[in-house]
Amino acid sequence: MINVFVVLPKLEEAKTIKNILVRNGFSVTGISTTGAQAISQTDGLHDGLVICGYKLEDMMYQELKEFLPPGFEVLLLASQRILTEEVYGEGVISLSLPLKINDLVGTVGMITDNLARRRRKKKEASLPRSSQEDALVKQAKEVLMVRNHMSEPEAHKYLQKSSMDSGTGLVETAQMVLAMFE
Repeated sequence: MINVFVVLPKLEEAKTIKNILVRNGFSVTGISTTGAQAISQTDGLHDGLVICGYKLEDMMYQELKEFLPPGFEVLLLASQRILTEEVYGEGVISLSLPLKINDLVGTVGMITDNLARRRRKKKEASLPRSSQEDALVKQAKEVLMVRNHMSEPEAHKYLQKSSMDSGTGLVETAQMVLAMFE
């Protein structure tokens, strides 16, 4: 489950957004009206999404974004004028007001899917490889070294880059290299 927080200056608006999200299958972890409350609610969490307004009771959205844990994404809800004149080019995911429900649901879905994917990759990356998997990677490097006249670091770098480019794990990429040269 991805932690979703709604932080808007007016509690009724925050509750409305929460209800829309819940009706569309999302779980909302918390709502608040101030940045300080949101920071307190997210403290100790690794990732999640904060949906907020441009100006909160106690801080601006940039300050909130700065104080959130590093794995959190921010979805800014603001008028088109503010988004164009003051937020343009900051790398912030945003939706313009008035809000369209389909836009909100679609954007939140996209962000939570990306967070879930990032969480899975981090979990997979932290798992140690078995000796069989290490042997596969070593064998693929040896094939690249012999057939393509690469050094061991070049072969390893090639496997890593291929793995990242294709979105597959290093072991799976090694298996593909071996299958290609059989």
